[in-house]
Amino acid sequence: MQVKRFFAADMRQAMKLVRDELGSDAAIIGNRRIAGGVELTAALDYKLSALAPRVPNAELEEELRKTHTRIATAQAELDQRSDSSDNNRQLFAGQSLTASEPLVEPHVDAPAPAAAPSPAPVDPRLFDAMRSELSGLRELLEVQLGSLAWSQLQGSKPQQANLWRRLQRIGLSGPIARELLELTTEIEEPRQAWRMLLAHLARMIEIPEVEPIEEGGVIAMVGPAGMGKTTTLAKLAARYVLKYGAPQLALVSMDSFRIGAQEQLKTLGRILNVPVTYVDPGQSLAQALEPLLRKRVVLIDTAGLQASDPALRMQLETLASRGIASKNYLVLATTSQKQVLTAAYHSYKRCGLAGCILTKLDETASLGDVLSLAISHELPVAYLTDGPRIPDDLHLPRAHQLVTRAVNVQQQDEPSEEAMADMFADLYHNPRRAG
Repeated sequence: MQVKRFFAADMRQAMKLVRDELGSDAAIIGNRRIAGGVELTAALDYKLSALAPRVPNAELEEELRKTHTRIATAQAELDQRSDSSDNNRQLFAGQSLTASEPLVEPHVDAPAPAAAPSPAPVDPRLFDAMRSELSGLRELLEVQLGSLAWSQLQGSKPQQANLWRRLQRIGLSGPIARELLELTTEIEEPRQAWRMLLAHLARMIEIPEVEPIEEGGVIAMVGPAGMGKTTTLAKLAARYVLKYGAPQLALVSMDSFRIGAQEQLKTLGRILNVPVTYVDPGQSLAQALEPLLRKRVVLIDTAGLQASDPALRMQLETLASRGIASKNYLVLATTSQKQVLTAAYHSYKRCGLAGCILTKLDETASLGDVLSLAISHELPVAYLTDGPRIPDDLHLPRAHQLVTRAVNVQQQDEPSEEAMADMFADLYHNPRRAG
């Protein structure tokens, strides 16, 4: 691992020095104010960090260039319609935020808080040991509760025990599985019971009534490293530009910890012809957003930091502040283990979550864990991604199709189950036909 310190008059110049010296793969592992400027500590091949796996900037640029022709065509059509008629402009104004509805409240400088004494350093291994022990206890408790529920079901109707087994194969949590079984106790026919159970499961999944980028405003992607925040933001940005053009969109990066992340966003902004604003550590996000007040949509990319990192707490407090009218979406990779998903929710719920975005559906072996989390914590599922194409692999979710996919992923070797999962969509939309 190569580690080096850089000194400059401000953060922007320091970041440029890091980029020029170590390249876009460098990670910022420390920063502090010093007399006359700032000091950055950067590293290459920083293995102990929780930073996201580095994705070559060329991959993102290549994928975006595939969309470039479509974007140019869409922009030309928008310009042509704008020249020939004002109807579209009036329609767009009806969908846009008005000047009286600012994205952020006017910035007012708050009095500087009194400096708090620096906490005594704590060995990170202590936190890891505690986290591992708590995780083990949680797993043991869930296994015991699951065994208890299984024993009770075996003592009742064989059909209920069979349904419980199927729900466990999907990966649903014990409480949700038990709730679903209680809703189908009166149905005797096994196939009908399974179909109705899936229909009830679909109705438990919340979907936003209005697509977030259609609703407009400040939208932030939050979540741990490696969940797909930057790629998801690129898909959302391209989706918006293809439909409405670039003038009413802006991008903001709060990730000053990875040089590569800034390079990716710079590439995205250049290809989409969209302005990109970088928020340095210590800089006010509200001040950075003020010049963007008249943009219809502002997309924010945030840093994926360890839960114990003080910078994460500061980032979440900024997004949760009253001066930032931000809708924060937790980006969750469906390939992640249940413990990772649960820890992500509890770490990021402090900023106030408007919903979640599920990524990497094309790579996952189970959707049960992430669906259980979304249902249990009432997180609306705003978008799905299932591939690298921008923006083609970004989709609006439909609850019954999401449940069908969850069943199919886990039970690909049982065609009859797939058929029943497809059939239950009719019950989802017409619950009165359950008789």
